[in-house]
Amino acid sequence: MNQSAVLLEYVTRAYPGGVRAVDGVNLKIALGEWVALMGPSGSGKTTLLNLLDGLDRPTDGCVHVMGQNLLQLDVDEAATFRRENVGLIFQQFHLVSYLTAVENVMLAQYYHSMVDKQEALLALERVQLADRAHHLPSQLSGGEQQRVCIARALINDPKIILADEPTGNLDEDNADRVVKIFQRLHREGRTLVIATHDPDLGRLAQRIVCLRHGQIVEECSPDGSDAAPRATGAGASHDRDVMHVTAS
Repeated sequence: MNQSAVLLEYVTRAYPGGVRAVDGVNLKIALGEWVALMGPSGSGKTTLLNLLDGLDRPTDGCVHVMGQNLLQLDVDEAATFRRENVGLIFQQFHLVSYLTAVENVMLAQYYHSMVDKQEALLALERVQLADRAHHLPSQLSGGEQQRVCIARALINDPKIILADEPTGNLDEDNADRVVKIFQRLHREGRTLVIATHDPDLGRLAQRIVCLRHGQIVEECSPDGSDAAPRATGAGASHDRDVMHVTAS
């Protein structure tokens, strides 16, 4: 895994009023690596994901994903890059209420200009929802809706999966089903970057990156070994209590 899937260099995302959602972050993620972003609410996890998928742009620094400097892309080019390389999974499902499960998956194909219903059905089969393909979102459980979202994220064969609290709205059984899908995707060689409060999901990653106040304060392996406090921005803290998230 010597090729870089993600490379962030001194990345800051500041907002009016002096708030820095991301503050001087340096981060490298290898191709095929599974990284969990953890930390309290407001620590910068979602903003960091939005920078990686090109939905947001840094105030300072460089963001490289799959070898592409995202700052060199205009809005349309960024959208094309996202469709071709990135699979997005959100805590809120963002399904179109009047489209069936298979049509919601095909919607991602539509934006890719190559609609194929059979491929969409196969994507639903991969997440064990083939028998629910023609149901509307209102007829699906929360866990089923999240699996539709995963199928939609996978339909264009992305190289990197970005997920924001993907089990946050799910009960234990449905969360377990979603986690098993992520494990399979990782075995297939996908790069996974998952922001989560879930310690069980975090422990499945190869590396845990802990954030606080927009800064990376610590990195470690899931068993807590190789802990490495870091200071990535002015006044960065070495607070080790962030690691309690992974052991709670």
